[in-house]
Amino acid sequence: MSVWALGLNHTTAPLDLRGRFAFALDQIAPTLHSLRSSFAGNSSHPQVEAAIISTCNRTEIYCASEHIALDHTFGWLAQSGGVAPALLRSHAYTLHDDEAARHAFRVASGLDSMVLGEAQILGQMKDAVRAAETAGALGSTLNQLFQRSFAVAKEVRTATEIGAHSISMAAAAVRLAGQLFEDLRKTRVLFVGAGEMIDLAATHFAAKEPKAIAIANRTLERGEKLASRFGGEAMRLADLPARLAEFDIVISCTASTLPIIGLGAVERALKARKHRPMFMVDLAVPRDIEPEVKALEDIYLYTVDDLAQVVQQGQANRQAAVAQAEVIIDAGVQSFMHWLGQRGTVPLIQQLNAQADEWRATEMARARKLLAKGESIDAVLEAMSRGLTQKMMHGAMAELHAGDAASREQTAQTLSRLFLRKER
Repeated sequence: MSVWALGLNHTTAPLDLRGRFAFALDQIAPTLHSLRSSFAGNSSHPQVEAAIISTCNRTEIYCASEHIALDHTFGWLAQSGGVAPALLRSHAYTLHDDEAARHAFRVASGLDSMVLGEAQILGQMKDAVRAAETAGALGSTLNQLFQRSFAVAKEVRTATEIGAHSISMAAAAVRLAGQLFEDLRKTRVLFVGAGEMIDLAATHFAAKEPKAIAIANRTLERGEKLASRFGGEAMRLADLPARLAEFDIVISCTASTLPIIGLGAVERALKARKHRPMFMVDLAVPRDIEPEVKALEDIYLYTVDDLAQVVQQGQANRQAAVAQAEVIIDAGVQSFMHWLGQRGTVPLIQQLNAQADEWRATEMARARKLLAKGESIDAVLEAMSRGLTQKMMHGAMAELHAGDAASREQTAQTLSRLFLRKER
């Protein structure tokens, strides 16, 4: 039995191309039926197991059959998306057997995601597997592959910190603020500036649902546009000193060549706040906040360099977690491939069991006839055991006397391993 996969994702294909191969969950069943029907006319692939994982970041097809059929799968997918096979090949990846298993395990564990360690993909994979099972397209091989993927993902998330470390400046700022304030929902947050970095920071803080959000910007219109996205208010930069005391958290990042938040303004704000602590982050280069502010007792000021250290620590922890996750995945791949290898002997085992049952039934029938004729039990048992032994040894003895000297020697060694274990 072989397993293969082909797909395209956010690292290999542009958004417009990925869109051509996006399948909604309710489209999975008919799409799988189409894929499997395309194999029906091929005698080498009469029954192909199949599953499709389709998200905004990836579309992947997993198949299992006696023989790998990547070219056929490529052709079907290209046709379904209405693109030339050559174009699809230039943006897709193909994997088989242990590589396919490793990829599935990494995807389930969040190691192949746009946001490293995210957990959403695991739920999406489970939905895809249920859809394939409902469509009757999921056989024992792919079922094992995905169930083992889920088990590996669970172990990765339990045994490592793959999803625990934020890696962006904005996320690091949120984490540090959360260490100072017990509940960020009770805080008022001021963002100074309206550029990309402030946009990102506001997005992260807004997810914590603070009590109030305000945007102070030199251009009021631009500040209002950003503030409206987060249900906040906009104010002119000139009004900042008078209103600074209202805010528990201040995040600043402007293009100013000189500090716009001075020591005096912060001292007055602290006095008005009766020295309740303020958390301040200066993401600007050069500085937006005078460095002397950091010396104030109730001020917790972090610069872009300070946050960089937090981010680097998170990256180091994340890489350590990735290394741990890869070890878990390696073990999972080896276990799956061992199981897959054993599947190849199942037909032979079934045939051997059937043959043994046939011999047993034959000898039992003979024994009953002898007993009915009045033969002694000892004689019947002797005849039955001799008959079974002869049937079991006949093929081995025939092979031992057939062929040339080299083949007879090889047969002798095999028979010794099978029948003379006590003498080894």
